[in-house]
Formats: sequence, structure tokens, C-alpha cells
Amino acid sequence: MSQQALRMRLAQPADARAIGALSRRVVQRWVLPDQPRKAGQALLSRLSATMLRQRIMEGQRFHLAYLGEVLVGVAAMRDDSHLLHFYVSTRYQGRGIARRLWRRALQDAIRRAGTQRFTLNATRCAVPVYVRLGFCVEGPERPSPSGVMTTPMSLRLPARHGKRA
Repeated sequence: MSQQALRMRLAQPADARAIGALSRRVVQRWVLPDQPRKAGQALLSRLSATMLRQRIMEGQRFHLAYLGEVLVGVAAMRDDSHLLHFYVSTRYQGRGIARRLWRRALQDAIRRAGTQRFTLNATRCAVPVYVRLGFCVEGPERPSPSGVMTTPMSLRLPARHGKRA
């Protein structure tokens, strides 16, 4: 495969179907094997095009990464501080896409809201990825209200020199 430049942009409501397809594929491959069946079904239903379109229209920011015309990654941020969805297509993992996509979402949140602390709830398979991105485990794995088993994690940015709190 030729080296294509990674292109990123914000999602529009019309992107919901493609976001859902990528997200569900990654979740089925990596997340569902470690989850209770009912919780996995609930998670997949939240990744429907209808649900994602509604979230985009409500103002959640979905950052999309493309190689050529192929959607290869999604990072969705809620309230400019909580990483809600973060997926890279299985065939494109290990190429630095996750790091670049995270940096894009992080910089957008800092620019928009001055965010200095980010949170997320990581599924078991994703904890090592988030640790490599600088996140720290904040507590034990626990079920979410829908039953999905996750580990709370956070990232606090270093205080900027010369700024007063």
C-alpha cells in the first residue's frame, strides 16, 4: 500500500453511518469478547447511525481520520473533557493513527475550553493504549450503568509555566 497522508476533520451528521460501521466492527472484534452479552448488545445499539447522528447534532465533537477516502479512526469528545468513543480500524492499528487522532481531539478541547484534565472509561483491551497516550488508571474495573465493564482513567496536563491559577 502506498503511503497516504492522514487527513482529519470534524464529523457532520451525514457521517454517522460510516462512523457507526467502523465503530461496530472494532467493538465486535476487540471489546465484546470481554463483555457480558447484554452489555455488549447495549453498547452496539449506542453505535447505531441514528444515535450517533443525534449526538453529533447535539454538539458532541467527533474527529475523523481518513487515509484517502477510507475512514480509519474516530475520536468523540463530550463536554471538551471526556473521551467517549475512540476507535481505529483493526487493519490500520499500529501506525500511529490513534496518537495523532488523540492529539487532534486534545488540542481541539484545549482550544475550545482550556481543558487541563481529560477522563474516559476504558474497556479492558484499550487500557494499554490509553496508558501509552499518557492516561492513568483511576480505579478498578467496574460495570457502567449499561453493564459494560470499564476502567476509569484520566489525564492531567502539566500546568503551563507563566500562567497563574
